[in-house]
Amino acid sequence: MFTGIVEELGTINKITNQNSVVNLTINCETILSGMHIGDSINVNGACLTVTEFNHQSFSVQVIKGTENKTYLNKLRQGDEVNLERAMSGNGRFGGHFVLGHVDAVAKVTRIQDSANSKIVTIKPPQSSLKQMVQQGSITVDGVSLTIFQLKDTEFDIHLIPETRRATILNQKRVGDSVHIETDMLFKYVEKLMTNKDSGLTAEKLSMFGF
Repeated sequence: MFTGIVEELGTINKITNQNSVVNLTINCETILSGMHIGDSINVNGACLTVTEFNHQSFSVQVIKGTENKTYLNKLRQGDEVNLERAMSGNGRFGGHFVLGHVDAVAKVTRIQDSANSKIVTIKPPQSSLKQMVQQGSITVDGVSLTIFQLKDTEFDIHLIPETRRATILNQKRVGDSVHIETDMLFKYVEKLMTNKDSGLTAEKLSMFGF
């Protein structure tokens, strides 16, 4: 479980392929503190497992199933990535509940500069768009963000200066891919509403202010 608050930017140091498994070695500093083999690390929104580490880097493996649902196999040596360790049970909880299970790869379709933020328009698959709500939470490349405008086929996010400084999202250009993960809580509600035996309806949700 993660929060979507990026702790550090890492740099891809080495990429190897073995038996349909992509091995990524990532240089970093902060998240190496207290690291153990088997730890879960959120890399650009994908939850991966530490297979080895040293004083300057750690390695993870991208298996075929993960590779098919992400763009991790397109990363190149020298690319920066967003990194976050699994959330601590005794720390503050910023962001929102993030599983690190990428729902889809989406495309950046437009970038606009405003007075105090950068507005990025993203086009996801329609199935993911149905799991979004205006002003709801969304994870983009592992970053917890708010959906500022929800459209028929796209949605907008606003990148404040701190988000642009601390994540790779400021590097994105029109046509680039991003990982998206919709709000876990919305998925549970959607499942309950499609289950006829649950008794949960849109009318009941409206009565409770949703």
